[in-house]
Amino acid sequence: MSKDRADRLAITALGLSGLLTGALLTLIVGHVLARGLPVIDAAFLLTAPERMGRAGGIFPSVVGTLAVTALAVAIATPLGVMTAVYLAEYTREGFFVRLCRFATAALAGIPSIIFGLFGFVLFVIRLGLGWSVLSGGLTLAIMILPIIIRTAEEAIRAVPRSWREISYALGGTRWQTVTRVVLPGALPGVLTGVMLGVARSVGETAAVILTAGTTLRLPRSPLDPVRTMAVHFFILAREGISMDQAYGTAAVLILLILGVNFVAYWLLGRITARRG
Repeated sequence: MSKDRADRLAITALGLSGLLTGALLTLIVGHVLARGLPVIDAAFLLTAPERMGRAGGIFPSVVGTLAVTALAVAIATPLGVMTAVYLAEYTREGFFVRLCRFATAALAGIPSIIFGLFGFVLFVIRLGLGWSVLSGGLTLAIMILPIIIRTAEEAIRAVPRSWREISYALGGTRWQTVTRVVLPGALPGVLTGVMLGVARSVGETAAVILTAGTTLRLPRSPLDPVRTMAVHFFILAREGISMDQAYGTAAVLILLILGVNFVAYWLLGRITARRG
């Protein structure tokens, strides 16, 4: 086989793979939105569930989802970015660094139900936090931490070495170089990792149902139990309570994730344009 023919075949295969992926995504999202959008209105978004979710809205679940996700991201992002900076900028390749990367990869591969059991034993029982927003947020923070670490580390390592050398040549310290040169240059990759963490937190069910609870009440404090939208959708669909309500909840979940990503990349574009 000639090189030109092999190149054309490779391009065709890659293009078909991209089309297939896009078609599957469009099919899934389109099906959920087609079934769920007619259910969504102001009352659905701003009222509490009634009759165990057969009627009413999802307002407590929306608030609970935002609270648990915000807490998880607020805890995991600084820890993940600082760990990535340490591994990429303050250590040399050796046994300790390889051990940290292995631990991160192993942690990323653990099933979410295991995180849920761990959070249930540690936060709910041992620390006495009970089923609560705090327990769910801490559990999700541990779960998304490897994603943020790996993504942020790769983004930091992708910053050109010449940028660091210029900073050092101008008299900058290592900390000044990291905070004023490296991290701003790695911001797109870091933000991508955070967005992946947000998406996983919003859509997580197994870890949250064991730590945050399943109550339909509106949370008043971080120590109150809550039912996230993913858990609400799971219960409605599994129990056959109301498929219309389930599809409406799923549609809100998808729109929430798309909205968060849109705002994040819009802000990133503004920052990049201002710096450029």
